[in-house]
Formats: sequence, structure tokens, C-alpha cells
Amino acid sequence: MKVIVPVKRVIDYNVKVRVKADGSGVDLANVKMSMNPFDEIAVEQAIRLKESGKADEVIAVSVGVKQAQETLRTALAMGADRAILVVAVDDVHNDIEPLTVAKILKGVVDEEQPGLVLCGKQAIDNDMNATGQMLSALMGWSQATFASEIDIDGDSATVTREVDGGLQTIKVKMPTVVTVDLRLNEPRYASLPNIMKAKKKPMDEKTPADYGVDASPRLEIVNTVEPAARAAGIKVSSVDELVEKLEEAGVV
Repeated sequence: MKVIVPVKRVIDYNVKVRVKADGSGVDLANVKMSMNPFDEIAVEQAIRLKESGKADEVIAVSVGVKQAQETLRTALAMGADRAILVVAVDDVHNDIEPLTVAKILKGVVDEEQPGLVLCGKQAIDNDMNATGQMLSALMGWSQATFASEIDIDGDSATVTREVDGGLQTIKVKMPTVVTVDLRLNEPRYASLPNIMKAKKKPMDEKTPADYGVDASPRLEIVNTVEPAARAAGIKVSSVDELVEKLEEAGVV
């Protein structure tokens, strides 16, 4: 069984994001970029499936700018077998919309015929949480989202999902699309020998046109603003004063 893992190049989660002065978007100048953390978990899970004998090949796919090849090399260093880079834009400030990504991934899936697509539940830059679900709909496959546990058994997968009320366990038919959550696993660090080996692993470069997809944007970002600064707290000297302040705030 082949496993396809889409990975996205995003601002590193340790970086404090800055908005451009004109509000046109996020400032990416001299900013450290890395693999989306949820995608990193998906890569780790795919590698574990291969190590357990339930998968034969792990293919990492990225849709975006040419610089995303660095992200794919990280996936290869972790243990993915090969990579596919779909160069859809030239400007790092232009994000690819989820529907476009899903259509391109459908082209990749049609070509590779995997038994499983493992996605991060969302990207930390735009929090869309849509690509996996859209891909499932386009393919007509089953889907399981927010997975915290996955067990593959023959032609079905048992997935434990994180929901508001706790945990939900479902069984889905293969092939399927699964989006993973934070508590699924702890991604491994790529060792130096594997980093060196990753440079020799195959990476195909494609364009959206190769899959018959128009990557022109349908959405326009009107404005981007930073969150409002959190107001300073206050100290109260008695329970009565606490109740009074809570009433003023509309809490009680």
C-alpha cells in the first residue's frame, strides 16, 4: 500500500508573526519557515505504518512555491521514500487555496493510486481545515478527521477522533483520507545520515497544468490585522468587589 502525505511550508511555530504595515498580509521577509506541525505528525504516522509492514511506500507531496523543496527534504530525511513538488506560484506571499490544493492532490492520487492519504488536520498559517475534506469529496473516498489513533486492518481503518465531547471511534473503508491531530504521535528528529541520504532521494517537480488544474485565486484578502492587545488585569480586595466586576463585564 502506498501512503501519500501532503506537507505545507509555513512560518515556523516559534516565530512571532508580523502583519505588513499596509495590512495586505503577513510579513515573510527573513522569517524562518518549516513544515506545518500537523503535517509532520502525518509524515511520522506514515513512516510508522511502513515500519510495521502495513505500508510499502511513503510519498510526500507539497503544493506551493519552489522553496517548498526544503520542506519535502525534511520529510525525506524523516523517512519518506520520494517526493512530488507541485510549483503553483512564484511569490511566497501568495497562498494556494484549499480547493486548488485538493484538486491537485486528486491528480496526484489518480496517478499514484495510494491506499491512504494522511493529512495534517489544518495548516497553522491560515487554519482553513478544509483540504483533506475537499479531497475526500473529490475522490469519493471515506474520511476520518482529527485522528488521535489509527489502526489499519485489511480493507478498513479504525480511527479514534478528538471531538468536543471527548473521543469518538469510527471504522472507515479503504482507500481513505485521514486528517491527524496533535496527540497522534511525537514526530522523530531526522538524523544526520538520513539528512544526507535525503539529498539523493527522488523528487519530481510538477505544475498544476500537469494535472489539468487552474491555480488562479478565487479569493481576495481584503485586510489583515493583528489581534487586539490583551487588556491588563486588575486585583480585587473582596468577594463583593469580584462579583461587582464580573457583573460589569457581563459574566454574571
